[in-house]
Amino acid sequence: MGNQYGYVRVSTREQKWDRQVDALQKIGIAGEQIYKDKESGKDFERPQYKKLMGKLQKGDVVFVKSIDRLGRNYADILDQWHYITRKKNAHIVVLDMPLLDTRRKERDLTGMFVADLVLQILSYVAETERQNIRQRQAEGIAASKARGVHFGNPGKPLPEDFPAVVCAWRRKEIKIEEALERLGVGRTYFFKNVKKLGL
Repeated sequence: MGNQYGYVRVSTREQKWDRQVDALQKIGIAGEQIYKDKESGKDFERPQYKKLMGKLQKGDVVFVKSIDRLGRNYADILDQWHYITRKKNAHIVVLDMPLLDTRRKERDLTGMFVADLVLQILSYVAETERQNIRQRQAEGIAASKARGVHFGNPGKPLPEDFPAVVCAWRRKEIKIEEALERLGVGRTYFFKNVKKLGL
């Protein structure tokens, strides 16, 4: 077994990564082995992530709390997954989803196959959900405009991952407290925008 690393990410400076760090330290990942980015998940051009990839060797393991901490675009996540597991010959473990764990004996391809299959399914579901969100959002905005709602100065900008987090909450993958923590918003702001956007 090689080195064990953790990776955590939050999207905004207001969000905190304590919950992710606690989960990694609970399984024995030392603080100095945890790489942390306060960056958007839209791509993988993140300083600490790139630093981790530069350090990663064959047999090492990267732990993340949940798959969306790795990124929010599943096509890019698939590319990175294959880069880590095939090019780097390292492993990935997603704590919130035990099936996404590529650690196995060298000749046993089952773990890799199951993890790849689960990730492909997640990718399909996420893309379908993104399309549904866009459609519901467009319909919600059209309905609001028809009722005379004006979209002027919105005040606090909507976090870019707001629709994805709302989806995860709707599917009961996360509780409302975790959704609010990820977005760095209050309960009133959250529900007001869920209603406004028809999510």
